[in-house]
Amino acid sequence: MTNPLPQTFRALLLTQDGDRVQANVTDVPSADLPSLDSAGGEVTVRVQASDLNYKDGLAITARLGIRTYPMIPGIDFAGTVLDSNDSRYKPGDAVTLTGWGVGERHWGGYAELARVKADWLVKTPERFSAAEAMAIGTAGLTAMLCLMALEDAGLTPDAGDVLVTGAAGGVGSVAVSLLSARGYTVTAATGRMDSEGEYLRGLGASQLIDRNELSALKKPLEKERWAAAVDVAGGATLSGVLASTRYGGHVAACGLADSASLTTSVLPFILRNVTLHGIDSVMCPASKRQRAWDRLADELPDSLLKDGVQTAKLEDLPRLAGEILAGQVRGRTVVEIG
Repeated sequence: MTNPLPQTFRALLLTQDGDRVQANVTDVPSADLPSLDSAGGEVTVRVQASDLNYKDGLAITARLGIRTYPMIPGIDFAGTVLDSNDSRYKPGDAVTLTGWGVGERHWGGYAELARVKADWLVKTPERFSAAEAMAIGTAGLTAMLCLMALEDAGLTPDAGDVLVTGAAGGVGSVAVSLLSARGYTVTAATGRMDSEGEYLRGLGASQLIDRNELSALKKPLEKERWAAAVDVAGGATLSGVLASTRYGGHVAACGLADSASLTTSVLPFILRNVTLHGIDSVMCPASKRQRAWDRLADELPDSLLKDGVQTAKLEDLPRLAGEILAGQVRGRTVVEIG
């Protein structure tokens, strides 16, 4: 049995007029929900919560390169199934979606309704409400994927200091908390030492460094400091991280908050046996995605679902989009939808 859809639903809708993109909260006819290729199933979800990621900020401010308008942004959402033609999901199931091009190429989570492929969904772990799942979202999933990559490569807490860049942001804050909870000694790099130091120590960081210390490292090989690192910045920051990683160390790179460019040398790789792991959460295979969510349900400290989490409404998103791009948003932002 399926639930009837309302005639309209509220959404943050991006529209294009010439070279100008506008973001407005409006009522959208449910009949306009895109129908997807039913291969793999199709599911309509009543969205209860979403979140705010760096990529969402890019989409709302027209810096992401969206090609098809109108578009509903929001790369993540959590809610309950209203309608499904796939046997894996039935009405009432609690589900979560992160990535898969939703909010970029397919209508996303900043709306009361979403229609997506069943293959893109995971069942929300029983531990988490929809809002708590979005306090984790792509940021938390990415942080766990970084931790999994490092540990799958052999990292253990006794290996030495682990660096986390962009530590006060979404991915960084979860990474600091997860690593600390597993017994790692964590150094948190941030550009907001004065305002975020107490917050980062509360997450479990043993020491703090200014992010400019990393981007200022220009030699191909610097003093060996880190057994491993989680980097969200790219650019000169990642170059400095690689140059200062210890022999046999591992770096998980998952972002470009500094820059998408990387100017470095092969010396960290061929003289210090450093390994650079690329971390993608958008097209991450379902089996690895489910493993990450299962670990989050088991390992994520309860405090992280509350501390450093702010709530917002759809109407707040145009303002918050600019703030997250400017590095002015701490931790995670949950967007209340329904």
